[in-house]
Amino acid sequence: MQVFIRVLPYVRRYPALAFGTLFCAVAGTLMVIVFPAITQRIVDQVIGQNRPDLLLPLVALGFVAFLAQNGLNSLRIFFNNHFEQRVIFDLRSQLYAHIQRLPLTWFDNRSTGDIMTRLSEDVTSVERVLIDGIEQGTVAVLQILIVSGVMMAYSPALTAAVLLPIPLLGAGALIYTLTARTRYRKQRQAVSALNSLLHDNIAGIRQIKTYTSEKREHVRFNEASNDVRLTTLTVMKAWALYQPGMEFISSCGLLLVAGFGTSQVLSGAMDIGALVAFFVLTRYLYEPVGRLHQLNQIFQSGRAAGDRVFEIMDSECEPDEGAENPTSRVNGQVSYRDVSFSYDPKMPVLDKINLEAKSGEMVALVGPTGAGKSTIVNLLVRFYEFTSGEILIDGIPLRNISKSHLRHSIAVVTQESFLFNGTTAENLRIGKPDATEDELWEVLRAANAADFIKRLPKGLHTPLGERGVKLSVGEKQRLSIARALLKNPPILILDEATASVDTATERLIQEALDRLMQNRTSFVIAHRLSTVRHADQILVLERGKITERGIHNELLAAGGLYAELCRSSFLHDTED
Repeated sequence: MQVFIRVLPYVRRYPALAFGTLFCAVAGTLMVIVFPAITQRIVDQVIGQNRPDLLLPLVALGFVAFLAQNGLNSLRIFFNNHFEQRVIFDLRSQLYAHIQRLPLTWFDNRSTGDIMTRLSEDVTSVERVLIDGIEQGTVAVLQILIVSGVMMAYSPALTAAVLLPIPLLGAGALIYTLTARTRYRKQRQAVSALNSLLHDNIAGIRQIKTYTSEKREHVRFNEASNDVRLTTLTVMKAWALYQPGMEFISSCGLLLVAGFGTSQVLSGAMDIGALVAFFVLTRYLYEPVGRLHQLNQIFQSGRAAGDRVFEIMDSECEPDEGAENPTSRVNGQVSYRDVSFSYDPKMPVLDKINLEAKSGEMVALVGPTGAGKSTIVNLLVRFYEFTSGEILIDGIPLRNISKSHLRHSIAVVTQESFLFNGTTAENLRIGKPDATEDELWEVLRAANAADFIKRLPKGLHTPLGERGVKLSVGEKQRLSIARALLKNPPILILDEATASVDTATERLIQEALDRLMQNRTSFVIAHRLSTVRHADQILVLERGKITERGIHNELLAAGGLYAELCRSSFLHDTED
């Protein structure tokens, strides 16, 4: 119940739609008392007293009642659909906004497919049980009360007989509810696992084809799909026992009406028309009871989905200390003072890192894989929070600068250049949303990317496909550089920006990078000597510590790890 209490604030935002939905539901429900009354009068008066003159008016009255009932039902569906879609939009929007504020460590431990399932399917399940539960549950309870009241007017004794199965129906619903949560939770988890696998396999379809692992991945998909099948069958098996069992108990109520009601007619305590009307009313009594059983199933599914939705909403957002100060421009002086970091206290990643980068300097970070190079720059962007020590920009502690202002001042170009499934213009304008086309062409020329963009069918407005699939690695890299140029930040991070490309492409990229690094503080991580040899300072990292620092010639002459890396081709030169 706590899950649905948390969703109520979203419902309260639209009182007019809520009132319209409930009004139509209540008014339409009141129409159910008309037909049993008409049936009684037809049996007792039109047939019993031979009054054919009353038949047409009674039929006309029934027609009007059914027209009103279904017209109100149509309006109810209209209001309800608008109501539920607005609530879905609000809940999904807030969930997505919260996801964007979560730290990267949260994403490190979750699959994309699982997050997508919670945003798309689980939100809809939560909303459905809330909106449909409030509306249909209210209508069902109201119909039971109205019909029970009318039955009491006809015969209190017969009404008591009809209500005898109700405690059994309630007990069955309680048992089903108490045992359902685990079943539905496992089903939602299985669906999420299937979506995660499907997302990974579609994203990695080239690797699957390259390694001819289609059959192996098909087996994995079938296993995940089979888990969905089995967990769904577990849910359905319980429902297969629950729903027919409740229907059987309801049918016993009809037998009670037939037996006890007939005895009252034979004894003269009830007219036959009243008995016929009672049969109709019994149907109207048990029909909403059956609807409540259906809602119970929806409720259990929605409760499991709600747990998954609010698990994300309850996750702590990344800290954002500091005040927004968009008027002050960052100069780019960066200081690390005894900075340490670890994902796990038992496994430190960085140990007391100290460095000073003056505004406009190029700082190269080199060292073997896993030495902590990328972690150093990730801390600067606050993708992760350092454990101890202090990082300052222009003398201001990093945590005194808001994340939005900090990240607005930094551009990152990585080895794996991510492009969104949009056009070239849309991908570039991430760096500057209001950029003109002249500005876009200017940065494309500076990034040596203008020529291949001009060859595309629609130029700037050609869709690039998911992750820029229509471009080569080098072309995507140059677009990433153009995007960083358009952003025009004072601090630049290059993380293996020239890796995985051929020599000719590297020259084009390096020329673009040279333009990009002009008058900016740059942190460069690279395995290519041509990228780092002209750095203002080179920091050599080993096991999370800076073991050497200096310029290229000094470190080469020192004969330490840097010189060894150069000799072993770990740092290799691509210059002629």
